[in-house]
Amino acid sequence: MRYEAITDDGQLRDYCGKLARSASIAFDTEFVSEHTYRPVLCLVQVSAAGELAVIDALAIDDMTPFWETIAAPGHETIVHAGRGEVEFCLQAVGRAPEGMCDVQIAAGLAGIEFPAGFGTLVCKVLGEPARKHETRTDWRHRPLSQRQIEYALEDAHFLQPLRDALHARLLELGRLAWLAEEMSTWLEDVERSFFEERWRRVSGNSGLDARSLAIVRELYSWREKEAQRRDQPVRRVLRDDLIIELAKRQTADLRRIRAVRGLERGDLLRRHGEIAACIQRALSLPEEECPVRAAREQTPQMSVLGQFLFAALGSICRQVRLAPSLVGTPNDIRELIAYRTGQAQQQRRPPRLARGWRQQFVGRLFDELLGGKLAIRISDPDCEHPLAFEP
Repeated sequence: MRYEAITDDGQLRDYCGKLARSASIAFDTEFVSEHTYRPVLCLVQVSAAGELAVIDALAIDDMTPFWETIAAPGHETIVHAGRGEVEFCLQAVGRAPEGMCDVQIAAGLAGIEFPAGFGTLVCKVLGEPARKHETRTDWRHRPLSQRQIEYALEDAHFLQPLRDALHARLLELGRLAWLAEEMSTWLEDVERSFFEERWRRVSGNSGLDARSLAIVRELYSWREKEAQRRDQPVRRVLRDDLIIELAKRQTADLRRIRAVRGLERGDLLRRHGEIAACIQRALSLPEEECPVRAAREQTPQMSVLGQFLFAALGSICRQVRLAPSLVGTPNDIRELIAYRTGQAQQQRRPPRLARGWRQQFVGRLFDELLGGKLAIRISDPDCEHPLAFEP
């Protein structure tokens, strides 16, 4: 592969001047996230105007010109499973890449499995064999071999052809507007998660009451600051399951904190006082300042209806070449049922399956099923699509 190597700040500025004139910019990143607070960006591979480039992010002092170019208006940005790329851009310049097209999402809308790995898409959409070497490379080590660089470039090289092929499929299916809508809402979700209430991503918090959620929020904030100070991944400082256990106990008593299995680690022993102080702050909050608990109805009826409609969703999606897992999850279905039956607490916007293209595609059908206007029967057990929907 022929490519341009960008290894210093002057070269990066010159390259970004050319890149800014491109109508389409496809890029991928290589980073290492296991050892530091924030992922270490090691390499950026770019394909634009038919040319490839490799930017050595470790050799460059300031990557801002690249992220400014990516976030500037006037071009389409092509990625695969691009949440990490978006977060790098948000961290650098506070804005998301311009004109996002994620080929993983486009593939789901075109009926290919979701989420599909890059090699899967290259094989299924372009008919190219995907190479698997270098998947465990530590991209911080220099110098990189030619084989490593070519492996990294392969992703950027195939992004534009993937975008074009999937664009043609979505045009044929009449779903280009769906892709634009999906990219917009996906970006909103990524930005909201990046800038607001990231503590809600602590796994296992869904069943906690408002006071316990306040403890989770305080411990999350402490963990972030401590991880940043140490430059370590947050879960090396305090695991999610320990945060949840402390939140459930709702006590700042040091003896009860010390009794939690997993908190006896040496570095944590020295932090028990700080952990107790976080918990006490949460316990002292007025009730109205505690986080609002997200309501999740789990009645037996809801469970049965959710399973029933999720099976129906899979059948519908397969008939029209759409990845079911992109359309919705069992929880999305339960939220729709609660919303339609009046069991959900008042919320700022309708649930996912009652908005946009999902409402047009399955929301109305589910409304008719819930209202008894449609019935499902087994048309042919041996058929690829055995379920039929009838008035």
